[in-house]
Amino acid sequence: HVQLVESGGGLVQPGGSLRLSCAASGRTAATYAMGWFRQFPGKEREFVAAINWGGGTIYYADSVKGRFTISRDNAKNTLYLQMNILKPEDTAVYYCAADPLPPGEIADTYHCWGQGTQVTVSS
Repeated sequence: HVQLVESGGGLVQPGGSLRLSCAASGRTAATYAMGWFRQFPGKEREFVAAINWGGGTIYYADSVKGRFTISRDNAKNTLYLQMNILKPEDTAVYYCAADPLPPGEIADTYHCWGQGTQVTVSS
């Protein structure tokens, strides 16, 4: 099982940027597909982006394409989400997820989850 710890959330003005990090621990972390999801109050977790273990396969939700970039550094066992041109509607708790299966957009397919980090976009 892989343990995940997110960091980098906070308060940012509209149009600003943030970079989220997710530190993974466990011998097989570098072989796992990983993803970012977000959750709005009272809503189900929503897919944001996913990446396979080698970084060659990447998926984005339409709502973040062109603004967010997912990447990973397997030497550091760390997943990143660079978020640019942030909008108030990006305000949510962001979660890191990992699974040995190929990356997907369905939250239930991921078995390992971090505790979440709050991102608030407001002036």
